[in-house]
Amino acid sequence: MSTNTNDKTDQATGLLLMAAAGFFGYQTTGLEIGTMFRMGPGYFPMILSGLLFLLGVLIFLKSFGRTSEPFGTIAWRGMALILPAPIIFGLTVRGLGFVPALFIATLIAAQASVKMRPLPSLILAVVVTILSTLIFSYGLGLPFRLFGPWVQF
Repeated sequence: MSTNTNDKTDQATGLLLMAAAGFFGYQTTGLEIGTMFRMGPGYFPMILSGLLFLLGVLIFLKSFGRTSEPFGTIAWRGMALILPAPIIFGLTVRGLGFVPALFIATLIAAQASVKMRPLPSLILAVVVTILSTLIFSYGLGLPFRLFGPWVQF
């Protein structure tokens, strides 16, 4: 009696990474690639797509000869709160400004853990917002509005 020794999750992951690499690599076909010393706008995305494809191939090949582990439960709460956080940031950063949008996005993402309580999540949001403002606005000098037109003082 023979047992199946292929890890199906690694096979699916490898195929998914190769498909994503193919999709993003295809997007570079209309861009000038250039050379290593005179890179065009398509050079870096093409290199990243190639590396992603190689990673997918390695994961796919590694799946053979290994037994699958049980998949376990899916962290729906995490996906429902972490995935929308950057989207909400992107949708509100122009209107609210960097500081309030980042604070709200951090608060939303912090709720992904069932262990996170309200006071620690508020402290986390304040610390992330202060450090990010210091790093990106003052340290790197990026030109964005700290508070947008929706926020009136």
